Amino acid sequence: MQKLSKDVSKLTEKEQDLAVLISRVAEGSESALSELYDQTSRLVFGLALRILSNVSEAEEITLDVFMQVWDKAAVYDPGRSSPLAWLLMLTRSRAIDRLRSGAKREVMVELPEQDISSPVNTPEETTIFLEKSQIIRGALSKLNPQQRETIELAYFYGLTQSEISKRLGQPLGTVKSAIRLGMLKLRELLNRSEEGGY
Repeated sequence: MQKLSKDVSKLTEKEQDLAVLISRVAEGSESALSELYDQTSRLVFGLALRILSNVSEAEEITLDVFMQVWDKAAVYDPGRSSPLAWLLMLTRSRAIDRLRSGAKREVMVELPEQDISSPVNTPEETTIFLEKSQIIRGALSKLNPQQRETIELAYFYGLTQSEISKRLGQPLGTVKSAIRLGMLKLRELLNRSEEGGY
């Protein structure tokens, strides 16, 4: 923490707060991860969406990025980059890897020209993006009730995994698994829809 205190002095007050959250995540704090998600997930999702032009893949990348933050928070060095720069680097890297993998693009969206460094993806804008896709809605209806409910709460209503856990009265690990498995199933269903139906 002494190293962190020295390095964060170069950051803005908001960046210092985010750096402290990442430090707490590195120590195993789930509440810090939830707070970090609340403050930065829309920016992560917005960048992933701009790169992939694909709602479902951007959602999956967003989830993957915060899972990576949970696993790799200890390697973050505030002396080398700001917290947002680090998060966007992770996002860009995973999104570009997805493009290079040749993964199919299920749902294409057009975005206005906007600066990816600004938090332009409000909850309302994100909801509009998602609600435009009848394909996604149809695929969601094919998931089991637990998977569908957790994904809708996370991506349509912007709840954190911890908030979903409390709301549903389920263990956090169960919620994480339901979202992860649900996203994998959703992608499979969307791939099938391109081939002629569910």
